[in-house]
Order: sequence, then C-alpha cells, then structure tokens
Amino acid sequence: MSGLDAVGKVLIAFGGLTVVIGFSMLGLGKLLGGDGRMLPGDVVIQRPGFTFVFPIVTSIIVSAILTFALWVISTWRR
Repeated sequence: MSGLDAVGKVLIAFGGLTVVIGFSMLGLGKLLGGDGRMLPGDVVIQRPGFTFVFPIVTSIIVSAILTFALWVISTWRR
C-alpha cells in the first residue's frame, strides 16, 4: 500500500466519523429539546447586551455517551 492509499483511507474514515457525529448531534439536539431549552443545572447568565451559557450538564451527558460508545467500539475490536 502506498502512502497516498493510507492517507486516502484515513480521510475517508475521518469523513465517515464526522458524518456520524454530526447526525448524532442533530438527533441529540432534538431529543434534548431542539428549541434552545437547556437542561437543569446548565449555567445561564444574562445581563443587558450579554448572555453567557455554560452547558455543564449537557457536556457531562454527551461525554458519558461518547465514553460508552468508544468503550463498546474498543471492546468490539479486540
């Protein structure tokens, strides 16, 4: 296999992974309330002319889902 073949396969894998992550984020957004609602515990600070949003609970949930998915993939590949 030449170097270009390897680079091509890596780019295809990266593109596929990007598509899967994108569709997962769209689905998760609809599941969690795609109209901009936040989960309880997410930090929102509003001042005149300024809004700060730190979605800590949402980040924890997404992290747990990704950790589980990567664990399943790593277990499956053994």
